[in-house]
Amino acid sequence: MTERGKSPLFQPAVHESGRRHTTGAALYVDDLPAPAGLLVGQLFGSPLARGRILRLDVSAARQLPGVAAVLLAADVPGKNDIAPVAHDEPLLITEESAFIGQPIALIVADSLAIARRAEKLIVLEMEPLPALTSLEQAIEADSYQSQTHRLATGDFDLAYAGAAHRLEGAVTSGAQDHFYLETQAALVTPLEDGAFHVHSSTQHPSEVQAKVAEVLGLPRSRVVVETARMGGGFGGKETQAAHFAAYAALGAYKTGHPVKVWLNRDQDMTITGKRHPFRSRYRAGFDDAGHLVALEVHTVSDGGFSLDLSRAILDRCLFHLDNAYYLPNARLSGRIAKTNLPSNTAFRGFGGPQGMFVIESILDRAAALLSIDPVEIRRRNYYGDAPRNRTPYGQVVTDARAERLTAELLESSDFRARQAEIEAKNARSRFLKRGIALTPVKFGISFTTSMLNQAGALVLIYADGSIQVNHGGTEMGQGLHTKMIAIAAHELGVRPERIRLMNTATDKVPNTSATAASSGSDLNGQAVKLACEALVERLRPVAARLLGRSAEESVPVIGGMNPPAGATASLNASEPVIGGMNPPAGATASLNALKVRFCDDGAEIEGDPRRVGFAEIAQAAYAAQISLSATGYYRTPNIHFDAQTGLGKPFHYYAWGAAVSEVEINGLTGEHKLLRVDILHDVGRSLVPTIDRGQIEGGFVQGLGWLTTEEVIFDAQGRLKTHSPDTYKIPAIGDVPPDFRVALLENAEEPSVVHGSKAVGEPPLMLAFSVISALRHAIAGFGDLRARDGVDLDIPATPEAVLFAIERVRAKS
Repeated sequence: MTERGKSPLFQPAVHESGRRHTTGAALYVDDLPAPAGLLVGQLFGSPLARGRILRLDVSAARQLPGVAAVLLAADVPGKNDIAPVAHDEPLLITEESAFIGQPIALIVADSLAIARRAEKLIVLEMEPLPALTSLEQAIEADSYQSQTHRLATGDFDLAYAGAAHRLEGAVTSGAQDHFYLETQAALVTPLEDGAFHVHSSTQHPSEVQAKVAEVLGLPRSRVVVETARMGGGFGGKETQAAHFAAYAALGAYKTGHPVKVWLNRDQDMTITGKRHPFRSRYRAGFDDAGHLVALEVHTVSDGGFSLDLSRAILDRCLFHLDNAYYLPNARLSGRIAKTNLPSNTAFRGFGGPQGMFVIESILDRAAALLSIDPVEIRRRNYYGDAPRNRTPYGQVVTDARAERLTAELLESSDFRARQAEIEAKNARSRFLKRGIALTPVKFGISFTTSMLNQAGALVLIYADGSIQVNHGGTEMGQGLHTKMIAIAAHELGVRPERIRLMNTATDKVPNTSATAASSGSDLNGQAVKLACEALVERLRPVAARLLGRSAEESVPVIGGMNPPAGATASLNASEPVIGGMNPPAGATASLNALKVRFCDDGAEIEGDPRRVGFAEIAQAAYAAQISLSATGYYRTPNIHFDAQTGLGKPFHYYAWGAAVSEVEINGLTGEHKLLRVDILHDVGRSLVPTIDRGQIEGGFVQGLGWLTTEEVIFDAQGRLKTHSPDTYKIPAIGDVPPDFRVALLENAEEPSVVHGSKAVGEPPLMLAFSVISALRHAIAGFGDLRARDGVDLDIPATPEAVLFAIERVRAKS
């Protein structure tokens, strides 16, 4: 629609599947009606973190009634590999295991109960081998999966030597389980022509298609992957969903029956990857005013047993070690450790949170060292005008908004008055202390692997005026489909109810990128917009004719081809009409001059009271033999990065935000409450404000979980101890602050993104750093508030960790 007040864009809306979610009508993979002859797949995995197979006998399991097959690596018809980048992940192992639970065999049976009985009949003898089951062990053993990645700017050695104040230390951040509501699941059905249809709970249907085809030894055209929705993804279904689709596909290939592989919660948590733990050592130099004049960081991530996406995750960590702060002299480096644990993978933020946690910890320490207010020391280091606008990797920050966000949030949250009140209360209270803090977020938006910044769409208009929209993004609860409906309705000038958003499928939009890197709306939204624009330009002459214009004023379009890039609908200029044909000789009217507008479920001409409905326009276009389907394709411009030089422009733009958090700590137990949170976040011009607010709230709470409650624990043998909700604590409603205020930054349109919007998926997670800084403030209250070495508090800041930090502060006082 062209009239903003009548457009669904920029307006609040309910999630397009919200009613189905709440009534149970929304279908996930395990809810799909069982096809005839459905079998189930059960994985049989290694009991050792690292061990050599001495004997494997599956004969008794194969003979059990109800067992259709017990498949081993030798049964794989194509490649026995499911790695997304490096060829280092076998589908089924043959000789040596690399983590507990690594699949050795796939049991395909009539029921899960039968498959579990068959599992007990498998004879396996293994020789234990030395295993590395922690990041610290891997570092000590010099066990790495990559060479050192480096970024550098300025002269660190000279600046550090001349710094008035210096800090050294180490920061550790832990793992985090994705804990999506829907665990990994796939249903594969053989088709009559030797092809396969895959229903997968995946963020990346094209990668599932590619890995299934490779495992089966088929071209990708013989594999169709369909994703209706996911019950959460958070990065955990970007690469690793392909594994379980490949297992189901192998079973379907060998048995000729549909096969479903679905993991229960314990299985999912045990064998899938997590957020990467990081251990970072740093040296930082400051001048007397608190400016960070020199920073050196060397970080090591725990990649697990294989590479997965660890290289790109490490790069994003390095890219975000600056967060919102200018680093004139920096030397940043990192490596990926190899352990005998499940391969860690993408997780919301993709390494960015681990990097940002380092510099936020450094600034909290520096504030104590220099006796500068933590908010003020941050403001003094924000990116700004040249020359304080260039990142360590050479990208110029053109839209620095941290100072604006900070100033507005300090005022709206009444920060200074609350800060003074907290100091007074802490002085009177012995066992309960409060803390308050403000922290910013700057997060780069784009895939750092440049070729992934592309998307496609297919929009179909039927003769009755109903519409189908297909795009390459996947819906995992984040509201992507809701935004795509709003964009399509806006561009076509129709009611959202006229549009049906179709399941994401590789036979509609090929070669798609994962719905990840917070780019789902940016990329797919532009593709949908372009497809709709092409259709509107084909329909303009039809609408003009239906509104009574003469033949000279509205020339029928013939052919129905997409216009060349930049084509207008001007007949005066003799440019190509959007139908793809040049206008007949003698045509003089400009449809642009007529100002044919599509709005309010139809079309009108400015200054003319007559209107024509969209359904009538569609029927007339069909009758005139005009194509009513169009593809849209978009690629992000000017994205590049040279890993050899460590320089480039890896991000299209930056998303910004800031949060104020207030906490209270019980000094006897270490238990803490989050009392109030104020968030001001930059989403550009919000496509659907209710969806964006939900993402901000959810992202903050998920970040809160990583930082305070979620502790992933492996024992010395590499066995996961926190593999279910009774041992792994995700945030519950009681952890959400009772006073939770979220506002969107106004007048923040981003001109280079679809309709001025900005990505919102990942950046809000890092707003939760304000909670850790607030906890440090409160912990300091249990000792000498003038202590100059800061508060040592790594994450997750569980009650035990907080209590230990309090005891350290008391001991120093």
